[in-house]
Amino acid sequence: MAAKASSSTKCLQLLVFQVALVGPVCCGNVLVWPTEGSHWLNVQAVIRELIRRGHSVTILVSNASLFIQPKAEAAERFEIFNVPFQKDTIENLIEGLVALWLNNRPTALTFWQFYKELGKLSKSWHQLNRQMCDAVLTNQELMAHLRGSGYDLLLSDPVTLCGDLVALKLSVPFVYSLRFSPASTVERHCGKIPAPPSYTPAALSELTDRMSFSERIKNIVSYHLQDYVFQSYWGENWDQYYSEVLGRPTTLCETMGKAEIWLIRTYWDFEFPRPFLPNFEFVGGLHCQPAKPLPKEMEEFVQSSGEHGVVVFSLGSMVYNLTDEKSNVIARALSQLPQKVLWRYKGKKPEALGSNTRTYDWIPQNDLLGHPLTKAFITHGGTNGIYEAIYHGIPLVGIPMFADQHDNIAHMRAKGAAVELDFGTLKTEDLVDAVNTVINNSSYKENALRLSKIHHDQPITPLDRAVFWIEFVMRHKGAKHLRPAAHHLTWYQYHCLDVLAFLFTCAAIAVFILVKCCLFCCRKRGRIAKRKKE
Repeated sequence: MAAKASSSTKCLQLLVFQVALVGPVCCGNVLVWPTEGSHWLNVQAVIRELIRRGHSVTILVSNASLFIQPKAEAAERFEIFNVPFQKDTIENLIEGLVALWLNNRPTALTFWQFYKELGKLSKSWHQLNRQMCDAVLTNQELMAHLRGSGYDLLLSDPVTLCGDLVALKLSVPFVYSLRFSPASTVERHCGKIPAPPSYTPAALSELTDRMSFSERIKNIVSYHLQDYVFQSYWGENWDQYYSEVLGRPTTLCETMGKAEIWLIRTYWDFEFPRPFLPNFEFVGGLHCQPAKPLPKEMEEFVQSSGEHGVVVFSLGSMVYNLTDEKSNVIARALSQLPQKVLWRYKGKKPEALGSNTRTYDWIPQNDLLGHPLTKAFITHGGTNGIYEAIYHGIPLVGIPMFADQHDNIAHMRAKGAAVELDFGTLKTEDLVDAVNTVINNSSYKENALRLSKIHHDQPITPLDRAVFWIEFVMRHKGAKHLRPAAHHLTWYQYHCLDVLAFLFTCAAIAVFILVKCCLFCCRKRGRIAKRKKE
């Protein structure tokens, strides 16, 4: 009997110990304000992990969404709102954005024209964005339903504005998830993150942290042009709107600055070292995971490559088609490679397509990049694809087309893991030489593996870090203690211009008094000398 009691006591103690280790589990209620394209694919990983941990997730999505397709059997819930425009309106805007970069890629001579056209496209996007805002904020029935749902937090992508307004109207804290804002001014001016232009390259500048004198000139000009675009096309369009919605004078930047945490979708394996704040967390590669087995037919094709291996090729989900001329230039290059090639391509089958190349409407990109026979990745340079390559240690051939893609490839090129090609002037021999270089020059693979080791050598995974901070904000009803006091300063206080003006005034007064004293002494001495002569 004593032995039985002792055994029961030990079991009870072990159970209590396990419960103490597990601790309390709090399941929250999260509302998501997403953005289209790769932004959605990225935040989807966070949503799935939140659901896996027992949280309830609801996604606000318009009926004109291109990529976010509500499913009845999905674990997350969807709140669908109607907007007064069609899907093709968004598609046309994306096509215009791609054409802008291809036809007006910013150079020393086209800087002003590029930012002028970017401003026009931004204005068109903001008009659509405002219609989305109105469709939610003026829908009394929907807003009443959202208020009654008891949300603990709103997760927003600031590329599509208004998530912060919805959060404030619902009186819940909000968290941002982004790579960087279109003008890259939001993080600096609204998030107050420091960005010394001497070594912090401006977004879209394609610069590194090691800049020559001329590059620093370009960098400073880039910052000022981005500030101009932000004030002209973001501030002017949204400051009044935000004031009207919140019923008090405010600005877009002031409202965005209320974000509790900024989840930046990069990390130090990719970024250049620079200052950051405690409410900025870097979670690049949060969507990456170990490779899963390929579909049977695809695995057979990969295995048939033998010792040469395979090359994976994708220009992402935003580029739907290529001209016949360009697709045949690419197809001829791929046909000259000894490797087998898996090409994600939805367009017309190129006439020059070689027997070593297969095209697919969709490929399991992460699983292919993690396959032991994959030798290189030809990519447009989207952040998601870049991080899958970093995760698996695969060198890149970058053919950037628009948005942050040129910057992304510039980062990887500076780190020795990529070769960059110009899509506009791309020739068959250029692509052949680039692929052979990253495969046959061992330094590219070595650098890719070095970045992969850095990426994997973290105390917790990027996805766990992102979810931790979301749960942190829910547990503590915010994270105000991490926000710098800079949010409460005016622009002249932030730059200490008032202090400098005071010190300059004091110095000027001191100099003035000193000069007056000297003049007085000189005049007095002159009078004394004159009297002595007399």
